[in-house]
Amino acid sequence: MKLLIVRHGEPDYTVDSLTEKGRREVELLADRLSKLPIDDFYVSPLGRAQATAEATLRRLGREARTLDWLQEFRGRVIDPKTGGRYIAWDFMPQYWTRCPELWDRRAWRDNALVATGDSGAIFDETAAGLDALLADYGYRREGDIYRTEANSDKTICLFCHFGISMAMLSHLLCIPFYLLVHGFIMAPSSVTTLVTEERLSGEVWFRCTAMGDTSHLYVADEPISHHGRFREHYGVDDGLGANP
Repeated sequence: MKLLIVRHGEPDYTVDSLTEKGRREVELLADRLSKLPIDDFYVSPLGRAQATAEATLRRLGREARTLDWLQEFRGRVIDPKTGGRYIAWDFMPQYWTRCPELWDRRAWRDNALVATGDSGAIFDETAAGLDALLADYGYRREGDIYRTEANSDKTICLFCHFGISMAMLSHLLCIPFYLLVHGFIMAPSSVTTLVTEERLSGEVWFRCTAMGDTSHLYVADEPISHHGRFREHYGVDDGLGANP
């Protein structure tokens, strides 16, 4: 089986859709995806993901199933001073690198700041949603692997977001969530590919063969969007901006 996880095109968060650049990106993405033998499409309910999927679906005359759990990772932490709710997967490196529990695939939930909010519950919701989807294709999670009576040759494509993609990869590959969200980036419209490996009959592991691939943009000389990254040099306006 093959999983394609696609981040939405460059976003216009003010209207939950795409920028003009983002619309160019998803047309180039559609050039790429429309050539692949994709059996089923799934999409986040959020507008920027729906607009990204629409370009490919229109080319193919296909439809996608909307899955609520595929929306961007909704976990938040609570500021102990103000009571405000803040994104739960965007900590300063000066903080998270000093917290050994955040380096652990299970203990990250016990971090004092993480425990103030609902990130653990949202992660569990994501894992349950993904496992239910995979069960539809005959894969049953047991411990850290999947069992199947018939390893499928199907390819499915999920149009979604960066944070939720990292949660899915954490669950599939057993890598700590916070190492993924702080150590990797998926550029807008990028494609991440995972394939099953069945080294023992009926026992399957998912392996990532490409992460955040933007080759469809390179071949068209379309610049890679930096949405989701921070500035490379402190105090220098290098086009990355201060926030994702």
